[in-house]
Amino acid sequence: MKAINQIDVLDTPNDLEEKGREKVAESLNRLVADAFALYIKTKNYHWHMSGRHFRDYHLLLDEQAEQIFATIDPLAERVRKVGGNTIRSVAHIAQLQRVKDNDEDFVSPLDMLKDLETENRKMAKNMRDAHKVCDDAEDVASASLLEVYIDETERRTWFLFETSRDLN
Repeated sequence: MKAINQIDVLDTPNDLEEKGREKVAESLNRLVADAFALYIKTKNYHWHMSGRHFRDYHLLLDEQAEQIFATIDPLAERVRKVGGNTIRSVAHIAQLQRVKDNDEDFVSPLDMLKDLETENRKMAKNMRDAHKVCDDAEDVASASLLEVYIDETERRTWFLFETSRDLN
């Protein structure tokens, strides 16, 4: 009787070239880590919002956090569909994330909005980079998913910019 290799059990067959699949999985896993980190940062600011625009900002950040969270499972499932392994722990997220943590005791509402605008702008760029990797691997499904998420990320960036800009 042949021994079962546990890694082989997780293999997902598809018609993409192996090298391309590996690059796609790596690229998408970085986005999963970024999305987890951006979700936590957005919720952190949502929970610690203060000031005269509290209600509007609190609701805006809650809506944005939900949208970010909604990207995680589909991206992770794409990693599995192309034959990769997804993130397994918080430590793995910390290892891969490009979103900067903010552990300050106090961040002003304006600084929160500007920080999130910057992080969302970076996220859109990272998604575009991942889209190129998907295109090179002829992974149309992952590229298509990213197109929607890029648009959503640009919308978040726009709202954060308009909400935080000085109109004096």
